[in-house]
Amino acid sequence: MIELFEDPREDKKSDRPAPASLVKFRQVSQDAQKGAGEARIKAQKDKGKFTARERISYLLDQDSFFEIRSLMESSCSDFGVKDKHIKGDGVITGFGRINGREVAVYAQDFTQLGGSLGLAHARKIADLMDRALEAKVPVIGLLDSGGARIQEGVDSLNGYGEIFYRNVKASGVIPQISVILGPCAGGAVYSPALTDFIFMVEGISHMFVTGPSVVKAATGEEVDFDTLGGSHPHSEKSGVCQFVAKSEQDCFRQVRELLTFLPQNCYEKAPLESTSDVFDRPVHVLERVCEMDPKKAFRIHHVIWRLADDFGFFEIHQNFARNVVTGFIRLGGEVVGVVANNPACLGGALDCDASDKAARFIRFLNAFNIPLLTLVDIGGYLPGVQQEHGGIIRHGAKLLYAYSEASIPKVTLVLRKAYGGAYIAMGSKYLRGDFNFAFPSAEIAVMGPRGAVDILYSRDLKAETDEQKKELLKEKLTKEYSDKFASPYQAASNGSIDEIIEPAEARAKIIRAFQVLRNKRNPKENPHKGNIPL
Repeated sequence: MIELFEDPREDKKSDRPAPASLVKFRQVSQDAQKGAGEARIKAQKDKGKFTARERISYLLDQDSFFEIRSLMESSCSDFGVKDKHIKGDGVITGFGRINGREVAVYAQDFTQLGGSLGLAHARKIADLMDRALEAKVPVIGLLDSGGARIQEGVDSLNGYGEIFYRNVKASGVIPQISVILGPCAGGAVYSPALTDFIFMVEGISHMFVTGPSVVKAATGEEVDFDTLGGSHPHSEKSGVCQFVAKSEQDCFRQVRELLTFLPQNCYEKAPLESTSDVFDRPVHVLERVCEMDPKKAFRIHHVIWRLADDFGFFEIHQNFARNVVTGFIRLGGEVVGVVANNPACLGGALDCDASDKAARFIRFLNAFNIPLLTLVDIGGYLPGVQQEHGGIIRHGAKLLYAYSEASIPKVTLVLRKAYGGAYIAMGSKYLRGDFNFAFPSAEIAVMGPRGAVDILYSRDLKAETDEQKKELLKEKLTKEYSDKFASPYQAASNGSIDEIIEPAEARAKIIRAFQVLRNKRNPKENPHKGNIPL
């Protein structure tokens, strides 16, 4: 009988040579870690890009990553793919921690076959997503790929199908984040589109269904990569991308910050964070809102910052549909999602893009048990032929649906004005807002008082020929209409508003309202609702 261990209390490195099997394993493992070799790694860095392993290192907590399926290879026997013995098949998959919390992560390696997706590559990602769904932890994809691996034919396309299916199954159950760190073209773009948040980096990130050369051949249009599918068009025009970073390091910092506001899954609540900011801190500066002309523009961010714990606001979709602002704050340490009209852009009116932006964010909040604060300062839906033909009826209905469907705690505050159907759409009592407040200066009506007077008293105004007297009459009639039909007291008297509040007490009132609603919904009893791209 062989004594395997001399002393069970001692465990030190032996001077004896390592067994042949261990030597072989270490060599294979080292080769897999090296990737495609120095030349291709240098080419990656010359483009100003990190390697896949460096990206994982920057994103995750130090020494928290453990890799799975690192030795998996393609079984494709055509075009010499199998002969290359590419360990990992161009994608690194595994688990790690961000701020001490578990996440699943995969990173495509552009230095290996251009990060192209083959069947083994897709199976690795699909397997990781299956495990993440079982473990109920977020999935983060670091995408840098030339697209489908043409050497594998339809198998590569089938691989995309496997990933898309899992994106949908995980939707609304675990947070899904896509980080575009290079090209993402063709069918590959639809996996990020099915996730909750997309990050891009200026200068290196590109997303498009068809590239510039195909566009030119098909339509005759000449366009470069940045103009067609760079971070700016997707963050400002298409709305595909929610976050833009100046560098990869900045991008990973933003991803880490976003995760501090999110629960691990739909069965939990977002993490509570201690704050030194007292809940009943008065916000006297909000009294200025009461003295402002309802038509005067101002940035809604100033209101959000002053209401939030420590004046912090993490904005989502900052560059897209700026007439509505969305993002996360903390109130009394609790994470709260904010949807707010922004009078600094289009007067805060709702248009097609703003409706989509707000509706999808509300549906995300509802899926992941995050309370909703709505700040209202809106004159209505944006008028015009372009909006009507663009489908404002269809897009606007999505916002109505999202508010009505949401069973999370919902608190609404009307700041200056809430007119017409847009008043109903912005978290009104009749879409089941839990607590609806208004400032004393708020105007809540079918339309603005001056516009209403022009219609209701058109004959009287036309009959007055003296312009000065006409203006005085109009001011008198406007005040009478405002007091009778647009006053917050009238809205409070019929139950449309729960309470008219002191602006300085707004923070305390809102936090107290959310405290009352804390147990409104048990996350574990929450029916699963996917976050479909709107």
